[in-house]
Amino acid sequence: MDKIIKGKVWKFGDDVDTDIIIPGRYLVLTGEKELAAYVMEGCDPEFSKKVEKGDIIVAGKNFGCGSSREHAPLAIKGAGVAAVVAESFARIFYRNSINIGLLLIESKDIAGRILEGDEIEIDMDNGTLKDLNSSEEFEIKPLPDFMLSIMEEGGLISYLRNHLAEIKAQ
Repeated sequence: MDKIIKGKVWKFGDDVDTDIIIPGRYLVLTGEKELAAYVMEGCDPEFSKKVEKGDIIVAGKNFGCGSSREHAPLAIKGAGVAAVVAESFARIFYRNSINIGLLLIESKDIAGRILEGDEIEIDMDNGTLKDLNSSEEFEIKPLPDFMLSIMEEGGLISYLRNHLAEIKAQ
């Protein structure tokens, strides 16, 4: 995983639930790319056609609330989104995202201060996020080292597959 992530912002508000991220009628799909074709359709039906690899979602509080469906973070990851930055995340969405390797970043009061279309830079080592349009800098909540390791290896399943021998030896 890159320690510096740079991308264009797509803005969403508070309480973006999993049905907005990927509407229930698409739950018969399971592949990241299949799901990506419908990502954020509940809020912006054209989002999947506009989002580009490396873009970043910025949202308010409680992003990913609703059901425990793993389809929601899979759809976002499949669309090529590099990270989701929000003021807070629903607990199950957070865990599902880490499990599949979708980077989530928490930053207080960010939603009202970043504009859609801005370019931002996330510096994982320094724990900062910078709006490259306004030069405003924000503190981000650092991820614990073990979680960074999981993210670097593409999620929990990949991490466990790569370290199974070490885990068994303990």
